[in-house]
Amino acid sequence: MEDNKTEHIVMTPKCKTANSTTLIIERQAIDPPQINENESKVHIAGGDHKGIVINKQASAVSNGASEPAQLCLEFRVFLVSAQTGKHTQESRTLQFWFAESLSSMDQPSIAQEFFRELVSPQEFPRDYVGFIKKIMKLMQHKYTTIKKLEIELKQLQEPVELPARPSSADDTAIGQHVELTLFKMLELIESAYPNPVTIVDMAQEYGWEKSAVEAILKELQAKGLVKAMEHGAFTRIVHQDTQIQVVKQMPTMVSSKQPTIAIITAQYCEKLAVDSMIENKETYVRYTTVGESNVYTLGNIGAHRIVCTKLPTVGHTREAMTAAGNTTTRLLGTFQKVDFVFLVGVGGGVPHYTDYNKHVRLGDVVVSDLTPFNKKYVYVYCESAKMHENGSYLFETKEYCPQNLGLQEIAANLKSQADNGTIPPWQTYLKEGIDALSTQSEHAFQPPAPESDKLYMAIGERDVIEVAHPVAPQGVKNKRLDGCPRIHLAPVASGRQIARDDQLRQKFATKFGVLAFDAEMDAVVESVLGNCRESFAVVRGISDYKDGSRAKEWQPYASLAAASVVKAVICAMDPPTNV
Repeated sequence: MEDNKTEHIVMTPKCKTANSTTLIIERQAIDPPQINENESKVHIAGGDHKGIVINKQASAVSNGASEPAQLCLEFRVFLVSAQTGKHTQESRTLQFWFAESLSSMDQPSIAQEFFRELVSPQEFPRDYVGFIKKIMKLMQHKYTTIKKLEIELKQLQEPVELPARPSSADDTAIGQHVELTLFKMLELIESAYPNPVTIVDMAQEYGWEKSAVEAILKELQAKGLVKAMEHGAFTRIVHQDTQIQVVKQMPTMVSSKQPTIAIITAQYCEKLAVDSMIENKETYVRYTTVGESNVYTLGNIGAHRIVCTKLPTVGHTREAMTAAGNTTTRLLGTFQKVDFVFLVGVGGGVPHYTDYNKHVRLGDVVVSDLTPFNKKYVYVYCESAKMHENGSYLFETKEYCPQNLGLQEIAANLKSQADNGTIPPWQTYLKEGIDALSTQSEHAFQPPAPESDKLYMAIGERDVIEVAHPVAPQGVKNKRLDGCPRIHLAPVASGRQIARDDQLRQKFATKFGVLAFDAEMDAVVESVLGNCRESFAVVRGISDYKDGSRAKEWQPYASLAAASVVKAVICAMDPPTNV
């Protein structure tokens, strides 16, 4: 009788080759007497594993075997042997079928949650049996809307090195020695710009020999990249700006030349990227030997007067970010007609392993915005994360939202037009920016090779998995265009504690609807709001999957992508009336 049937999680082998195994795990309502008759072919688990059935041969026909999978997820596992130190590489593919009660919109998020729990570092199954057992247990007890999974496990033969995960910008704080190179010193000088840096400061920062620092500085001077200032300090020479004036105070400006839009950057390549979007540029460096120097580039984007600045920061200390807040306050005090503020630069993307449309890739751009489920903040800073006994987290946050969401509305309109097939204006601006910046060789603004965009997850010890990017579903209209970043609208977040930890960052992103993290710009956002500016947007070009500061390869291109989107938003704004 139908009433006697009990739902079991049934595993059936599908096929096996010399280097691969394919299994099907699905829910089946099974008649108990039938199980007993097939005792030799079927193993029925008991005790803690009650409700799990193992078919020992590939004879059972799967329910709905002819239906194509509704979702597919592929990843590679790099497992390091504790005994030999060598690693094996394995490709694992999961194909999902869901219960009819689950809407197609909810399927990717269920698959993503299932996957994250499956590969959780706390209990990642190191062996084949443990991996299959965990899948069956998760389906049985938690993910009841997953009707069937097909799993292919394939050994990959080629000997490859364990992937090197991008190092953290905070690694230097852990006492690791940083090698003195031309590139590293230029990076240090660019990071501090427009503040000059002394030889003593540079030597102390990383424990370098003073004489070695002087030798590298001579090389940089010979290349025309840095110049000496007073008191033994050095600063970056900016070739892109034809007109740079060093001033003690900003000259007074006629009303029509006063900027109404401010763009704030934190890294040197971000400033170069934004400046490439500005016409009729004039740059002023307000140079001071005490306190912070300031750099202001003035010019036009579309019908609007712009001022762009770079925050002088060295390192990720809270002191540096407080100084950044002070620099922002000085900017808004100097240019009092500024009504709109953009924080533009690189960030770390939040990938979605199963949803093509929500997946944030390197080179994409996230514009800070509300979400349908959150009407309170566009930027959120996590001060601390405390773990409860039940394993959930309490996040202490500071949340920020502009009073006027006009910039967000323009970005949403631009995204909607691009999604409907219109060629987005930022594609043109991006190409123009790449051409304009092609003459300078220190930062490569061309897009890196697509195969360098890899998604890695740490799964404990030295083991790593690489997850494939989700592919476009059949019939999707808004496919990615080569050489054209996609824009996403969602809150941007920051906070060192969550940015450093893969699992914590994912939990935080899910809870707060975040699609990008940056390197702690909360003091700047606070300063913008504290100075009564009602309209701001944080725009992040995605250069890694942390907080934007980790890997250098994608930073210039991601900066330029963000600057291109900002130009598109500014050109779509109403012309200024207060001239």
